[in-house]
Amino acid sequence: MARIMIAEDSAATRLVLKDSLHIGHHELVAEAKDGAEAIEKFNSVHPDVLLLDISMPKKDGVSVLHEIMSSDHEAKIIMITADENFNTIHKSTAEGAQAYIIKPFSFTDVLNAITMVLN
Repeated sequence: MARIMIAEDSAATRLVLKDSLHIGHHELVAEAKDGAEAIEKFNSVHPDVLLLDISMPKKDGVSVLHEIMSSDHEAKIIMITADENFNTIHKSTAEGAQAYIIKPFSFTDVLNAITMVLN
């Protein structure tokens, strides 16, 4: 069981992610609805894995990723995106994201990505 944080502005997507964590027997330790809140909560709870949406209000996911990775090189971050643009995905992995999930996704996609970054 891993301690997971979700940073996602869509309530519907957060619900699917929470259901995925429940199925995988992971613990949800924090939720954020925008990028600024994501940084604050990440620094407070230090999750094992952060599920981070790329497109969020106040601060986009790539900026959040950059800021977190600058202070915690060991952070395990999975990017979530509806955009299959290779440039966005490449930029995220170059900034330190270990995996990404493309919307729409399944419970299995989420759990496989978590397992991959933890191993």
